[in-house]
Amino acid sequence: MKDIFGKALLDYHNENYTEDLITATNISEEDTLPLPYLFRDYTKMPKLEKQALQVCKGRILDVGCGSGSHSLHLQEKGYTIKAIDISKGAIEVSKKRGVLNAELKALLEETETFDTILLLMNGTGIFEELTAVAKYLNHLKSLLNPKGQILIDSSDISYMYTDDDGGSWVDLNSGYPGELDYYLSYKEEKEVAMKWLYLDFETLKTACLTVGLKCEKIMDGNHFDYLAKLTLAD
Repeated sequence: MKDIFGKALLDYHNENYTEDLITATNISEEDTLPLPYLFRDYTKMPKLEKQALQVCKGRILDVGCGSGSHSLHLQEKGYTIKAIDISKGAIEVSKKRGVLNAELKALLEETETFDTILLLMNGTGIFEELTAVAKYLNHLKSLLNPKGQILIDSSDISYMYTDDDGGSWVDLNSGYPGELDYYLSYKEEKEVAMKWLYLDFETLKTACLTVGLKCEKIMDGNHFDYLAKLTLAD
């Protein structure tokens, strides 16, 4: 991994902002991901993120922390936060911005326990493929303190497989439609394609039931997205 994402964050933080990140998937054209958006404060966050931050409690793990915006907000509110990311640049930026406990670490390597685990900005993406969802949910479950919660968001992207007449063109032989190949580029440098998973709510709920987690929807977003809360089943 070239850590193009981390390089972009470092450029912006170090006031070398000249270009934005470019994203694409195997079913969508290139799109711009503005770097300033990745440094947004609470007032500029989508309503799903605001709601997630409002219902946080106890000791918190921020998974895929990026530039640390969520962690910083919660830290300012007096919470104890641990922020993790697999991007070296992201962790460097988070620390420079003031996140007190930021660590270069993959989720599956985490062993501490928490009262709230945050996975935002399509938190299910980290699961990569539908067949890996149970593995990740079981690990997340092992990190929860009694009465703890996992706050995670995603989207039902089935709308991307419909045409203007409402017909569907999804290839039923190609697997779950939320499994995408995600491409990232920055300043003419391209990252190795990675797997990225979007989960519709009912599929997430079913997966949770199989591993002993209760899944409830907290709210819907503006565009086929949702925020869910996962807790230990009674």
